Amino acid sequence: MHYFDHAATTPMHPDVARAMLEVMQGPGGNASSMHAFGRAARQHINRSRDQIAAAICCKPAELVFTSGGTESNNMAIKGVVRALALQGKNHIITSEAEHHAVLHPCEALEREGFELTLLPVDEHGQVSLADVAAAIKPNTALISIMHGNNEVGSLQPIEDIGRLAHERGVIFHVDAVQALGTSHYELNELPVDLMSFSAHKINGPQGVGALYIAAGTPFEATSQGGSQERKRRAGTENVAGIAGFAKAVEICVNEAQNKQHFLNELRMEWVELLRKNVDINIVINGAAEQMLPHIVNISFIGVDTETMLMNLDMAGIAAASGSACTSGALERSHVLRAMKLPEERLASAVRFSFGLGNTKEELGAAAQKVATIVQRIRNNA
Repeated sequence: MHYFDHAATTPMHPDVARAMLEVMQGPGGNASSMHAFGRAARQHINRSRDQIAAAICCKPAELVFTSGGTESNNMAIKGVVRALALQGKNHIITSEAEHHAVLHPCEALEREGFELTLLPVDEHGQVSLADVAAAIKPNTALISIMHGNNEVGSLQPIEDIGRLAHERGVIFHVDAVQALGTSHYELNELPVDLMSFSAHKINGPQGVGALYIAAGTPFEATSQGGSQERKRRAGTENVAGIAGFAKAVEICVNEAQNKQHFLNELRMEWVELLRKNVDINIVINGAAEQMLPHIVNISFIGVDTETMLMNLDMAGIAAASGSACTSGALERSHVLRAMKLPEERLASAVRFSFGLGNTKEELGAAAQKVATIVQRIRNNA
């Protein structure tokens, strides 16, 4: 079995599981309770918040724990836009290649009467700084651009976009869900007001994430109830999940340089092996240099994506056609469409993504399987 779908979710690191188990096997306690059990739960959360904040160079108070990247993105977009609507700012800017966890809340706000501008991306999946500048209006409240694309791996110039946004008095949100773990963030230096994270993309647990909200950023809570997370996100905290998230971040920081180098080697060797073994034209979709090290999107020209994925699965290779949130659907990737790729590339694209547990040794055997699959599909065509 070859798990090449780490962009969808990652296997949990054993040390993360141990950190969570320690919390789960300990005495129960609601972090909002005043007794000793509640205080112990609160200590777990505070310690985890301090660890994650130190890793991404922000203040602990600027970090809000959530249920994952989708909630973080929704909170960031709706929380800022609704707060600034009181000042007459009702315009949102994002790109056509964002994750649906950004696009859908933006579209929902548009239906409520907010103004939305969707920026185009080039054939590499990247936005133009000139297009961002041209889209900003006096009533622009928020720009939301992801750092690393989850389908093709292309990186966006978030530092340049952030500086431009701040020069124009616009709040800037970055979806960093796919980039955390391979990108280093110093949020006290970056011109970013909000940033979304998710634990399960970095060998942590599913169902927990975080939203960085820089001090002073206009924000209106999107859920009401208790006063948890400084009244920014109501609901009893997932103590074990938060502890696991913190451990996963700690491991990422300690292993960042080696991990990035190793993942980059895996990706490049995979492409080289496919080009050597597969007897059809293959095309890499995405940026050539500014990219995440663990994702490669490949079009096997003439081989239908769904047919390819089905055969890969039967051969024990896990891959994807795009975002795990939509890859069960038959429509073509909205990211590849936004890149205006020709139909032959749209119809044959497969995403491979690497991480914990993958080895260089397994790539050769997997590439041979892919070559056999392609040959069989062509013979049956």
